[in-house]
Amino acid sequence: MSASPRSRGLALMGNLPIWLDDERACGYLSDRQARSGFVHPSVTMTPQLYSQLIALGFRRSGDYVYKPYCRSCKACVPTRLPVASFAPDRRQKRCRKRNADTRSVIKPAEFDPRHFDLYRRYLAARHDDPQKEPVSADDYLSFLGSRWCDTRFVEFLIGGRLAAVAVVDIVDDGLSAVYTFFDPEFADYSPGVYAVLWQIETAAQWGLPYVYLGFWIEDCRKMRYKIEYQPLQGLIRDRWQPLSNHTINEE
Repeated sequence: MSASPRSRGLALMGNLPIWLDDERACGYLSDRQARSGFVHPSVTMTPQLYSQLIALGFRRSGDYVYKPYCRSCKACVPTRLPVASFAPDRRQKRCRKRNADTRSVIKPAEFDPRHFDLYRRYLAARHDDPQKEPVSADDYLSFLGSRWCDTRFVEFLIGGRLAAVAVVDIVDDGLSAVYTFFDPEFADYSPGVYAVLWQIETAAQWGLPYVYLGFWIEDCRKMRYKIEYQPLQGLIRDRWQPLSNHTINEE
């Protein structure tokens, strides 16, 4: 009899060298300390290996593959959406209608000055500290791109103008939403929501069962939105299960 997915995952984890970084202030919850575990650079990462690891709760940042290894906090919950069961709510239906004429273009994960300019404008409007040094082209690609991953940069065009770019990884059983940045002038189109809807629809068209949405953090506003895509699954105690406060708090 073949091993269960959970036992195969535990066997893989047992053979995988993990490098733990030092504790630091959490970037999501101000009263917490965070620590990450990175797959050691001695491991030759491939799309196939990453496909196994993302199903075990890992994510990538550039070439690095990691997951939270915090000592006393389990707030970061890996999530995925079964695309065949997705049921859009009213807000998502309105977003889809507003973007009826939005055009998508799938591009290779290569440097494009138009994308980079949009990325910097997005950061300036949404995130950046005015005193901080501007992000460089190398920083941009080392964060969003990868030398080994099967990644696409998806353009969203509104009225012929570049409105948003979604960075999407292709894994064996789905698409992984890495990052989306957009022109603040098009905020009324909800480009972040539309990018997720596009990934759900595209995964279904390509016969891929899941969209991986990264970590859900209930007490962090910018990470809480993922619960709006239902039926969302969370990796809780090494098992994918319907995500709810009940399953999170249950011991």
